[in-house]
Formats: sequence, C-alpha cells, structure tokens
Amino acid sequence: MADPKGFLTTPREEWPRRPVAERVRDWDEVCVHGALLPIIGAQADRCMDCGVPFCHDACPLGNLVPEWNELVSREDWRAAAERLHATNNFPEFTGRLCPAPCEAGCVLAINQPAVTIKNVECAVADRAWEEGFAPPAPPDRLSGRTVAVIGSGPTGLAAAQQLTRAGHTVAVYERDDRPGGLMRYGIPAFKMEKRHLERRLAQMREEGTKFRTSTAVGRDVDAAELRARYDAVVVATGATVWRELPVPGRELAGIHQAMEYLPLANRVCEGDLESSPLSAAGRHVVVVGGGDTGSDCVGTAVRQGAATVTQLDIYARPGAVRDEDAEPWPTYPKVYRVSASHEEAGALRRAPEVEADAHARVFAASTLRFVGDGEGRVSSLEVVEVDAGRRAVAGTERSLRADFVLLALGFSGPECGDGLVTGLGLTLEPRGTLSRGADFGTAAPGVFAAGDAARGQSLIVWAIAEGRAVAAAVDGYLTGRGSRLPAPIGPYDRPMTA
Repeated sequence: MADPKGFLTTPREEWPRRPVAERVRDWDEVCVHGALLPIIGAQADRCMDCGVPFCHDACPLGNLVPEWNELVSREDWRAAAERLHATNNFPEFTGRLCPAPCEAGCVLAINQPAVTIKNVECAVADRAWEEGFAPPAPPDRLSGRTVAVIGSGPTGLAAAQQLTRAGHTVAVYERDDRPGGLMRYGIPAFKMEKRHLERRLAQMREEGTKFRTSTAVGRDVDAAELRARYDAVVVATGATVWRELPVPGRELAGIHQAMEYLPLANRVCEGDLESSPLSAAGRHVVVVGGGDTGSDCVGTAVRQGAATVTQLDIYARPGAVRDEDAEPWPTYPKVYRVSASHEEAGALRRAPEVEADAHARVFAASTLRFVGDGEGRVSSLEVVEVDAGRRAVAGTERSLRADFVLLALGFSGPECGDGLVTGLGLTLEPRGTLSRGADFGTAAPGVFAAGDAARGQSLIVWAIAEGRAVAAAVDGYLTGRGSRLPAPIGPYDRPMTA
C-alpha cells in the first residue's frame, strides 16, 4: 500500500459540491470543478491494499481498485489510467453515475468510512482525457465480420467498442436522434454533463464504430432483414417499459411518467427546445418513487422553479448506518442517503415542512388516489402510511397538494410492440425480459441479448459489464474459437446479497 497508516491518519473527504444557491441556477455538474485533484492523493492513501480486496468482487467489472489507488498516490496518472481502462470502458460515466457498490465492499467500511473509490476513479478518468492518456484504439486489422448493436446505452456502447477494437465492423442502431440512451436523455446534465458522452462517442467513431441514429429496428428497419445483413446482432435496448400506478384518478391531466419529463428537460439543455412543455415552474410537485430517477426529477423540478417538491418513498426511512443483521458487510446496504437534489430541495425549503423530512421526502407512503380540481387536472393526491409489508396503516390517510405529479417507479423490461422481438424471433421470460442462454445467445442463432433488456433494471456498472461480457461471447461466435476479450460476468450473475 502507498501509506500503511493512511486509513488511520486521514479522514474520508469527498468531492465538494457547489453552493446550492449557485448550482440550482444552472445545469452544470453539482461538484466544484477542479476541487477533486487536490484531495484525491491523500484519499487514495487510505486504501489498505487488502490481501483479499472485496471491492473487486463487489464491482461487476472487477475494477483493479487497489492498483490504481496506489498509482494515484504516486501521481503516476498514465499507469493509473491504463489499469482503470483495463476493466472499464467508460470510467468517467461510472465515476459520476454509479452508486459505488465497490465502496460498500471496501474492507475499511467494516468499521470506518470507506475509501472514496468512486471519486478516485473519476479523477483518474478525467486526468486521462486531459493528458491524452485515452487515445482511440482502432484495430490493427479487420476480421471481415459485421455486427449490429441495437441500442446505444452503456451496454450497447461497451459491446460496440470492445467488438470494434477486436477488429469487427460494428454499427450501432439508436432510435433517438443522438446516441447515448438514458445517459443522453434520462440522466440530467447536473449529474453528468453531456460533453463526457460526446468525447467518448468521438473516440469510438475514430476507432471505426458507426452510428445509425433516428433508426428504430422493427419500425424503420425490418428486424429480420437487419439480421440477414450482419453476421451477428446484439440486442441492448434497455428496459424502457415504465411501471404504472393504477389508482383512481390516474387519467387526470398533470400526471406524467418520469421518462416523459426528464428527456424534455435534457433537450432544453441540448438546445433542441427553448423551454420544456412539461415544466414544473410554479407547480406543487409530488414525485412518486424513492429511487435515483425520482431524485433526478426532484433536482430538475427545483431548477425549473417549482413552488414545492415532495418525493414519496414506499419504504420506511432507513437508518444512518448499515443494519449488520439484515445487510451485513460486504453487501450494498440500504441506508439514508442525501443526494444533491435532496440537499437542494431541503436547503431551499421546497417541501411543505409538515409533510416531508428535511430533504423533501416522505417515507412509508403509498398513493391511494389522485384527486382532480373539477376541470380534469390533478390538484392533490391521497396517501396512506404503510408497514414493512406495504399494508396500509388505518387512520393514517392524508392529502398532499399536487398539481404536477411525476411517476418514477422503475422499469419492467424492453418494449415488445415495435416488431423487434418478433422480427428477430426472440422469446421473453415470465418477468418480461429477453430470454438468453449461458453464452448470452437467444433462441435466434447469431442474436445475443445483453443489459437491462435481458437482466432487468440494474446499475450502470452492471450494464457496462454486460456489454463487455456479451462482446466476448459474440467474438467467440464470430471467430469460432475462444475469445481473448474479457468477460467479467455471466448472464446469471447477480449482486451479492445477504
């Protein structure tokens, strides 16, 4: 290890955020630009270089965390970037968007705050771009084989980059006008500015990957014809079927899905729209759903000038520390976390104090019905407190003012009504995801399924790991021999749980 006493002498220090009053006036990333490098060397020193580094196993990519921590401590940024990119195609994405299961698995986290692995990763990735340590890596020769990747989210991009670098000719098909999937139009710019995505896409184009945007396979291009034109096809469309809330009053105007709302805000940032047609400005906003997408809606509504913002979570408020009995180390614990968006809503008092906690959240709350204003628009919603089994607690019903409601309840699987699934001859699992075998292959020869479309809704780090793993499977299929590409996970691998 770089400093044998670093974990004893140096406290955990995270990337500082800009003042709330400043950052809610723009859509730039919330953290202070340039403030990470002065602190990251000492934070890397806290890594204990454990004999059995559980951070490796907690990360589906198998990131070589102790290695690049030591290199950062020695300020060997080139070597650190090489070790980081050896397992992760897009560390600048995960360094900003991943919830860091590696930190939950850090051995230091048994009795101290974990090493700031995510911040170190982001610092290395950004320094690699600044210093030119991440040049395009085109193949030395072409294999003569062609691959179509359907979907340009993190899974599709990782698979495409790996296969392109292996010498195959790859075309990525994306139904939106720009590549990036949810990273483009689902993730707000204040969490990840799109320049990071554009920079990586430019690298991929220089390596030889082709992008076919505004092209929905199954609608604009016949799926069967596409399969006939390519030697292999990777389906990485993501899980884009959003979950509904079938309660009375759902038909009222003013109730929208999160993925109807967030893309429009992102398009304003892209310059496509002058203002969003679904704006929270001046509205009393309630976000139904306690996850990251709901948090993104909170931050977006605050920036649009909402009058109040409240987020509902059906789960009870978790504790401040890990429950060792229910979620022992090194599993990822459910603890009370305050995102930048929650911090903003709380600091600006954008939630009615009698209805939410200090960070605009109401826990253990289930929506009973939406109530209209008599003219077809939602004016409030009725909620009830629920117990650990999600059963209503009698006598706890109450009404929340809401003239703008956002549903952020997650996603159930890929869309199946556009001709892609039937055109390729794919089958579905009972839970709505694409069926596949141990080699990521589907029932259709030469067609592979990866990412959330087959795994179900998951984390960005699992999506990239799926992309790398399916690339190895496709490479082996095309060459007829074992692939030399890394396969960090199998299709049936799952996060560690108690």
